[in-house]
Amino acid sequence: MITRRRMLDTCGNFAVLALAPANAKAQTPSSSDRRSPVMEIRRNGSQASTKGSEDYFTGTVRIDPLFEAPDPARARGASVTFEPGARTAWHAHPLGQTLIVTAGFGRVQRWGGPIEEIRPGDVVWFPPGERHWHGASPATAMTHIAIQEALGGKVVDWMEHVSDEQYRG
Repeated sequence: MITRRRMLDTCGNFAVLALAPANAKAQTPSSSDRRSPVMEIRRNGSQASTKGSEDYFTGTVRIDPLFEAPDPARARGASVTFEPGARTAWHAHPLGQTLIVTAGFGRVQRWGGPIEEIRPGDVVWFPPGERHWHGASPATAMTHIAIQEALGGKVVDWMEHVSDEQYRG
């Protein structure tokens, strides 16, 4: 004789469905239970590029927004292109920052550390509050995707510009 226990052991979750009363209603979320917004696709070229502000960058920098996740998510991302010699000012992120190098040849430095070279495929992570800068090498442009999270609506604390002497190392 096949018992209910043996059927569950043998058939797993499918047995639960088979043993459910015939008049049981399927459990589906009501429209008020569904989270909004729904999936979103932002088409390439649908968001305008902006020039990096001279207040926060040295040289020619182009910022292409990629995403700003809606609340309660906090992630934001942009593709940033630095022309040769261009760089950020010193800055820090309250929840850290991840850079994914997609093109060119660049440099990064954390406060008190050496200048490091970065290339396509490299992933750089700066911990929360770590003072740092990043940009292109002197002779080659560099593009990276920058991802950071907002804390209380803030994603970055800007500081002074990186001097030419600091940039040269």
